[in-house]
Amino acid sequence: MPSSPATGRQFVVEADGGSRGNPGPAGYGAVVLDPVTGETLAEAAEFIGVATNNVAEYKGLIAGLRAARELDPAAMVRVRMDSKLVVEQMSGRWRIKHPDMKPLAAEAARILPSGQVSYEWIPRERNKHADRLANEAMDAGRQGRRWEPSASTASMESSASSASSALASAADAGAARVVGDHAAGAARARAALAGAMGAGATGAGLSGGSASVPVSASAAGAVGAGSAVGARSAGSIGGATAVPDKPVEASPGVGWGASADLGAPATFVLLRHGETALTPMKRFSGSGGTDPELSAVGRGQAERAAAAFAERGTIEAIVSSPLRRCRETAAAVADRLGLDVHVEPGLRETDFGAWEGLTFAEVRERYADDLDAWLGSAKAAPTGGGESFAAVARRVAAARDRLIAAYPRRTVLVVTHVTPIKTLVRLALGAPPESLFRMELSAASVSEVAYYGDGNASVRGLNDTGHLR
Repeated sequence: MPSSPATGRQFVVEADGGSRGNPGPAGYGAVVLDPVTGETLAEAAEFIGVATNNVAEYKGLIAGLRAARELDPAAMVRVRMDSKLVVEQMSGRWRIKHPDMKPLAAEAARILPSGQVSYEWIPRERNKHADRLANEAMDAGRQGRRWEPSASTASMESSASSASSALASAADAGAARVVGDHAAGAARARAALAGAMGAGATGAGLSGGSASVPVSASAAGAVGAGSAVGARSAGSIGGATAVPDKPVEASPGVGWGASADLGAPATFVLLRHGETALTPMKRFSGSGGTDPELSAVGRGQAERAAAAFAERGTIEAIVSSPLRRCRETAAAVADRLGLDVHVEPGLRETDFGAWEGLTFAEVRERYADDLDAWLGSAKAAPTGGGESFAAVARRVAAARDRLIAAYPRRTVLVVTHVTPIKTLVRLALGAPPESLFRMELSAASVSEVAYYGDGNASVRGLNDTGHLR
């Protein structure tokens, strides 16, 4: 391995991930080693919820690279994994075809300059340290707790195999020798990482922190479908993770935390209403305007959505905003499924005040200062007594909590509007208010969020319009 011209330091990163079900409860592990001494410099592991083997392996790679960067951003890093897929794709020899894998590979590639990182495939028996970390993380998640580096025994149990694995890749293997106390090295690394996290570091998985949110349609029922420890098999790619929600908005704590509930969730299938006459003109249409009905196009969209849900066959209840366009959309689905529609006032659209019926350009022309304030702060309300996004978030969060309590472990079609859907997704992700402006929701599109009994949430889809084509 060539040395870094800036620091001369070299690291070996060994990473792994597994899924007990594929997809199923999943976790990853990663370790940073000194290539000469075999000393453990850093460890990372995390239970990530429902995911496939490949997703967990990529997340292990990302955590390992981030841990190496924390130790020295100029060091040369040799990644050793028993995942042929990840090694070949990151080496550029295999194409990345699946859309779920592309952002993970891109994230891994951004952590360190490409010239500092090389990849090597190793047999699974030479990747025991990372494998044990991944299984420790999955075991912790199954027990409703977070993986803690201070409780890990992977370094001590794997010291011999990790040392020989690292020594095999050293530039002068014949002269290399095992030096140092592996447990002490791991303890020092844990202390350093704990300090970094306490100072505000946000690298995923460095001390069992929150993970990134791939949006997918993986089955929630797989969460409770445990299989043999370390089970690994080929399968589709997908997964779902969750991060802490913000308590300031009266939202339950989200994330695979200390009381993880791995049972069936309450699942909200979020359907935006079909088009009205105002929709294609992109006019503000909230709860303070004319309450328009569906257009002919919108009625057709509602019927196509109804047909798709009838084929899907999983909807157990239907809840709607009180506004006419939503009630009409919900009625089309209810007629097809033979269900009643229950109205939830908290799901109504934002009251846009004096902006109702205007285009964005017209609001810019008439109320420029108010529009700038609204775009810059969730607490700013539209002109004329409109409703701020902060107020909408409180209302929607309360409605969400009522529905979760009313429909535990059931799949509910929630027919509502742009802002409530974006707000539910934002709260599930723990994203900032400005993320509302970075989501697109088409008329009659479908999104999905699952809510577990302990407050965990998983976003499973956003703006799906496949049923309309």
